[in-house]
Amino acid sequence: MTRALRKARHGAVLTFVLAGLMCGTFTVRLPALADRLHLPESSVGLTLLSWGIGALLTMQLMRVILARIGSRGVLRAAAPLCAASLVLVAFAPSLPVLALAAALFGMAFGAVDVGMNAQGSAVERAYGRPIMSGMHAGWCVGAISAGLLGTAAIALGLSLTAHILVVALVSVPAALALSRMHLPDPAPEADEAGRASARARRRLPGVVYLLGAVTFAAFMVEGVVADWNGLYLIGTLHASEAVAALGYPVFEAGMLLARLAGDRLRGRYGARGLIMFSGGATALAFLAVIAAPVTVAAVAGLFFIGLSVATISPMALSLAGTAMREPGPAIAQASAMGYAGLLLGPVVIGFLSTAASLRVAMGVAVVLGVVIVIAARLLPTSRTEIIPLPVRPVDEEARLRTAA
Repeated sequence: MTRALRKARHGAVLTFVLAGLMCGTFTVRLPALADRLHLPESSVGLTLLSWGIGALLTMQLMRVILARIGSRGVLRAAAPLCAASLVLVAFAPSLPVLALAAALFGMAFGAVDVGMNAQGSAVERAYGRPIMSGMHAGWCVGAISAGLLGTAAIALGLSLTAHILVVALVSVPAALALSRMHLPDPAPEADEAGRASARARRRLPGVVYLLGAVTFAAFMVEGVVADWNGLYLIGTLHASEAVAALGYPVFEAGMLLARLAGDRLRGRYGARGLIMFSGGATALAFLAVIAAPVTVAAVAGLFFIGLSVATISPMALSLAGTAMREPGPAIAQASAMGYAGLLLGPVVIGFLSTAASLRVAMGVAVVLGVVIVIAARLLPTSRTEIIPLPVRPVDEEARLRTAA
């Protein structure tokens, strides 16, 4: 394995960490923003919706943009913009400005999300073996770090604006430095770029949409846990706020452990079998949480939900990246479908909890686990392999420029 390829892998993992840190900081400090601007829950929901719509819009555009400039070019521009738009969120003086800033942050983050997954797919195919799950573990590290830094900032009395500004100021140079570690994408001539763009606009292979459905279900499960676990623990099981606050970190810890082991498990059992098992385990774990009579059992169940669902979306995005020669457009489509699930989840749970109860509404996640199993059964039955993709290493690109 060449030094440049190892460097590219480290760069991809750290990009996931950085993305998790920026997005996690936005999520962690949103309650403080709402308190500063005296926003009701409905306005917080509008802010999150603005962020999600911005991300979805950009992800759809990425099908064409990635075909033209590749993941390295996207990340070089989008990651610093993501950090800059986070500053706009910090200084928002009113709800309309906050909603606009959140939309801009979502647009930049959507480009980063697709770009880093496409870069991860390129590195994975250059390696010739599964490594995508380990990259997504980097996201968990970034998200957990955002929570810990937010807690530290509050404990130290650091203002909301100062906290976000520090994260953004660190993220910009970090993003620029990481862009030098990414694998270069082929630089097609003008006519080749036009043909690549035309291919991206054409209908993608059907398996991409099937994998998008898997990603949709997995992201929706993750969204249900992120948005509703606290309210479920407090409102249904009558947990204290301190105990309920443990729910999401425990879930993320399960996610992190599973993703660290996910690539080895995939190499042993294959992606199709592992997705089926994970979907079934997710359904059972969520069923256990819903049926839990006490808080301790429910919090433990959240850990097992994290273990079960963690590897599904990384494997689905990895497989989407091998569905065609250019991984970017396929990953953009699967990611967009996934984020649609992330946005739809809170709406569905909120509607059902009003019509019935939150315990009944959480049963949607059990159904989603079953959907993942069914969708995985429709994937090719052969043991999934990584299709090697020859990539010009970074040092070779530099040598060619020098020679020219």
